[in-house]
Amino acid sequence: MLLKWMRSRLPRPSQAASCPPPNSGSNDGPNDGPVIDLRGVVKVYSTPAGPFRALQGIDLALWRGEFVAIVGKSGSGKSTLINMFTGIDHPTAGEVVVAGTAIRQLDEGQMAEWRGRTMGIVFQFFQLLPTLSVVENVMIPMDLADQYAPEERYARALYRLEQVGMAEDAHKFPAVLSAGQAQRAAIARALANDPPLLVADEPTGNLDVRNAEGVFELFQTLACLGKTILMVTHDDDLAARVPRTVTIADGQIVDEIRR
Repeated sequence: MLLKWMRSRLPRPSQAASCPPPNSGSNDGPNDGPVIDLRGVVKVYSTPAGPFRALQGIDLALWRGEFVAIVGKSGSGKSTLINMFTGIDHPTAGEVVVAGTAIRQLDEGQMAEWRGRTMGIVFQFFQLLPTLSVVENVMIPMDLADQYAPEERYARALYRLEQVGMAEDAHKFPAVLSAGQAQRAAIARALANDPPLLVADEPTGNLDVRNAEGVFELFQTLACLGKTILMVTHDDDLAARVPRTVTIADGQIVDEIRR
């Protein structure tokens, strides 16, 4: 019964085709602030050669339903920027607020719980556990964050797999999946706890053109359904199709394009 109810909420093609514009900060309600809000973020690392400023006063806001690409050369500060709003690292100066939470104030235990509820992370190399089936991999975030009743988790995992077109492969093991299938399973896992934010670090880097296109279209649909999608990519062609592209160089935002 639970799965049948969730299936009724699955996106239809017409929903993706009529995507409304994302919230751009025009409302004043308590839930209408940016999903990501970086204010004057500076990150300085100590090195044998002296202090290295990886980020130099970044101001950046992302709103609900935005699909944003972060681009830049290796060493530009993209990875450091991701570490700031995923809570992997903390700024030397400035403030990072994600989904209304100033994450610098969280201790390690609070950070793990907050991250499990607030964001899904998609990696270039999938990182599916090989000894678990696809559906069991998708259930892991629910178990770790203690989200939903245990008897609900299997149906919810199947629902997420249906969203990404992987329901028929739910009981397969990662070793038999193609790269495109594995990345879709990883996206389903990232969506397991229905987070408002999806962070994708080079999600198409190991995919061929056809599978990369499928992942990109899936991100478009998720953004239309209200997810905030942040994609770090070296693929200039994909980045050029994202509604908003932010370019990082030498730890600074040097360009921003809205389409």
